[in-house]
Amino acid sequence: MKINLIEKNIKKIKSDIEIIITSSIEKLEDKNILETIGFEAKDESVALLPELKKIYVGCEGNDYDSVAIAASTGIKKFNSTKFKSAKIVLEKLSLKALVEGTLLGSYTFDKYKSKKEKCKKQELNICVDKISSKLQNIFDESIIISKAVNKTRTMVNTTPEDFYPGVMANVAKDIADESNLHCKIRGEEYLEKNDMNAMLSVGRASIHESKLIHLSYKPKNAKKKVVLVGKGLTYDSGGLSLKPADYMVTMKLDKSGGCAVLGIMSAIAKLNLPIEIHGIVGAVENMIGGDAYKPDDVLTAKNGKTIEVRNTDAEGRLVLADCLCYAQDEIKNIDYIFDFATLTGACVVGVGEYTTGIMGNSTNLKREVVSHATEAGEYATSLPFNRFLKKTIKSQIADISNMASTRYGGAITAGLFLDNFINEENKEKWIHFDIAGPAYSEKAWGYNPYGGTGAGVRMTLEFLKNIQK
Repeated sequence: MKINLIEKNIKKIKSDIEIIITSSIEKLEDKNILETIGFEAKDESVALLPELKKIYVGCEGNDYDSVAIAASTGIKKFNSTKFKSAKIVLEKLSLKALVEGTLLGSYTFDKYKSKKEKCKKQELNICVDKISSKLQNIFDESIIISKAVNKTRTMVNTTPEDFYPGVMANVAKDIADESNLHCKIRGEEYLEKNDMNAMLSVGRASIHESKLIHLSYKPKNAKKKVVLVGKGLTYDSGGLSLKPADYMVTMKLDKSGGCAVLGIMSAIAKLNLPIEIHGIVGAVENMIGGDAYKPDDVLTAKNGKTIEVRNTDAEGRLVLADCLCYAQDEIKNIDYIFDFATLTGACVVGVGEYTTGIMGNSTNLKREVVSHATEAGEYATSLPFNRFLKKTIKSQIADISNMASTRYGGAITAGLFLDNFINEENKEKWIHFDIAGPAYSEKAWGYNPYGGTGAGVRMTLEFLKNIQK
């Protein structure tokens, strides 16, 4: 979908059809027709009037989500027609929400379809009275952000047969080449030599070698230094603590945290942010076999802490543990360190399938992250640590256990596990994003399609854009 920002009165723009986003039909010239067909100005309501060359779309508010959902609804209806061009007037709508809703809503993934639909050359013209430099920047940024989200979605949607750790590493190299980033890829020999035994053990039974990916963006006179760490489980069978068959389906989504980090890094240089940013991904496949790590094993992480394995399906936190240690050993004077993971089903149960769980030691930082998530159009909520849940991950035979002794508060106990691998000087700078709910969906919602959603990308880029303010 091509989008143009045009400084021209909408009546002077030649276009096949006009998209009209409205919160009320009372003052519309086509009110009688809309009432006759039962159109109401509500979320995801749409009316195509081909004889009038108009698409009416309902919108319940001026907030980001309402406008983005309306834009997505309208563009999907436009995509279903044979019209080649559409126009829309910006008026009081959010340009950011309009552009992102359009591009995110028109995303499709048909790589595995034997009969693919021909790519339609359709375009949307957004009409404004005057294009200021601020408006142009919002337009350009929104396109970059949308492309980063859609790139993330495609990575998540790609099957484990076609997207294993080596492929993820190659994708990272391609992103580095396209965006002028520095890229380091480390294999299992490096993991072994550097005592990254937790991550190494998780991928031990796979035929695919585990990869540690490190992308970095270092502009001159950077104002801040940020580290992003992603869980890149390209497939998770559960290991010897094997998942039931139904739960194995969709486990290609377990790389969503790592894919989000790669998606964010693909946008960083294009946004020209004055921030040094490192993207670190632990790309691993958790499989079964004679060499698989086992419940009852005790693993030693990179920082020397010992971990009792009570369940091999709690593997993401093991990978993140070593990646977090690596990040803090390699990068000094960090201002923020964020990790992203589809870590726990408990988070989905606790806050729902649309919301990211935000955890960490700094109340102010958690509040700031949640605020930027809302501004970016993502749902997020803070989950509190407490001293009593911390006791549930103690082990009788090692320093900590990878499973809590209680079935309750599983998202929080997983976050508390990761806290063991955050250095004291970084405790207040660290945030854990549990994106298990919103990262992948088996039904379309809003401007998100079936499959990968790109969760975490927009909220993080919104945070990074506002660091220097």
